Amino acid sequence: MSKTEWRVGVAGLGTVGGGLLNFLSDQAGFAPAGGKAVVTGVSARSRSRPRPFDISNLPWYDDPVELAKSSDVDIFVELIGGSDGPAKAAVEAALHAGKPVVTANKALIAEHGAELAALAESKGVPLLFEAAVMGGTPAVKMLREAMVGDDVKSVAGILNGTCNYILSEMDTGGRSFADVLAEAQRLGYAEADPTMDVGGFDAAHKISILAALAFGCAPNYAAAEIEGIDQVALLDIQLAKDLGYKIKLIASADSSDEGVLVRVHPTLVAQSHPLAQAGGALNALFIEGTRIGRIFIQGPGAGSGPTAAAVAADIADVMTGAKRPVFQAPAKSLKPFTPVDPARSLSRAYLRFLVKDEPGVIAAVSETLAEAGVSIESFLQKPVENAAGVPIVLTTHAVAESVLTAAIDRIANLPAVLERPRLLRIARI
Repeated sequence: MSKTEWRVGVAGLGTVGGGLLNFLSDQAGFAPAGGKAVVTGVSARSRSRPRPFDISNLPWYDDPVELAKSSDVDIFVELIGGSDGPAKAAVEAALHAGKPVVTANKALIAEHGAELAALAESKGVPLLFEAAVMGGTPAVKMLREAMVGDDVKSVAGILNGTCNYILSEMDTGGRSFADVLAEAQRLGYAEADPTMDVGGFDAAHKISILAALAFGCAPNYAAAEIEGIDQVALLDIQLAKDLGYKIKLIASADSSDEGVLVRVHPTLVAQSHPLAQAGGALNALFIEGTRIGRIFIQGPGAGSGPTAAAVAADIADVMTGAKRPVFQAPAKSLKPFTPVDPARSLSRAYLRFLVKDEPGVIAAVSETLAEAGVSIESFLQKPVENAAGVPIVLTTHAVAESVLTAAIDRIANLPAVLERPRLLRIARI
């Protein structure tokens, strides 16, 4: 028998929570399968905080756990954020009470997804998180539903709009990281404390979730290798452009017979590549399967409207009775996550050296690389005004990371080298 009304409790009234309340208020006809979604309770850290939407007529709960357990709530929506604390406690309370849960919390799913999936499935209720990755762009549904008939080998793309905005502005405007970050904070693209974004941790949470969905394994955020964009210099962006590349923060997950390699790092992408064309705060993702081949999706990765729409889509799935495992396979059959040592991975590389302007420097660098087993693909020497030394840029053929790191260690000790060489990887996608 279908329900005529679904009572929704919303914990977290920030950008996404406000967007969801506005959506449900504006879309009076939002009634999948004939049942209407009605907000019957809200919770947030502050009841009196000024908000651009009205909550005066909604029942208020100081404690999100009490909201999650309330008999007046059929679906619990968690938009608090954070991998632990009240967000985790409230989600667990809702699941223990046998209530479907919808969340946009990537940290919670990336770090506790396996145990929460097991709890949800033991209670026979959905745990949905479309909005946790790429906002309103349906990356989660693509992997969990559309790709279930294929063997996915890799996923890779741009998963953090803040970083993409900063790198895009550095590229087009010729401004430093610090200058563009300050602007992004003024415009609301970056938080007052931007560490989660610019440090690569937000993207790592998201790619950990996508890896679990793609490869049928439990999410393992702790195994991700993470490098942010805070050390990307304008000089590298300019030199990469001279070589025909743009620098993007790429999150990737690759499956092989050895296991799974999950990485987030600044990467050189050919200017003609679709990921290089994704500018501003856009997100973009490649999914590669053995049967379907390569799929590319692009869209807004954040924002009130797009992310709230993704939350609403999950609510609709609950209301229509859609049933799937939390990940691509039931929690009890998820494969153990076997991390691959990144030192064994092969990739092409960009190396930037700052050296003294004296004879024999290039020969010394080249000989050191050759002795280490690193093959040079291209070379660029371009004096830069006001630079402390002469920048030299090399790109290499594919080489094991351990070999490349050993070579860099040796080059850093050469008398003519003024600072440790800068290493950036070149995209294989």
